[in-house]
Amino acid sequence: MEELFELKNLLLAGHIDDALLLVEELTEMSKDDKLNKIFSFGKILLLHLIKQAAEKRKTRSWELSIANAVKEIQRTNKRRKTKGTYLTKEELRETLEDGYELGLKAAAKEAFEGKYEAEELGEMVDKTAIIDEAMDLIYS
Repeated sequence: MEELFELKNLLLAGHIDDALLLVEELTEMSKDDKLNKIFSFGKILLLHLIKQAAEKRKTRSWELSIANAVKEIQRTNKRRKTKGTYLTKEELRETLEDGYELGLKAAAKEAFEGKYEAEELGEMVDKTAIIDEAMDLIYS
């Protein structure tokens, strides 16, 4: 909020160049926030997809978490005014790949009552297939 008051004061004072720099900074902050949200919901999505693949079963709770994560990723990635997205499909896939290990570690704590380490759980599932499934859910 402080930044908006600063922007107003810069504009009223006629410091257009400084105001434009602040606008660029605010734009970057907003985009970073969106990318962080996408990354966070991507980890949640991967966590549940990994658990489903490893345990070869589905629960209503996991399905709800998956649906929620997918919806939040879709919503956050959408640019409302320009009708585009913040991340391209390739960038979104890279983001999911980046978050996969964290999703795997979280899944290891939950799947099979925490019986397996992340590396062991990782051997039970196909990383590419899980990321492909996540992408399919997001873009369906």
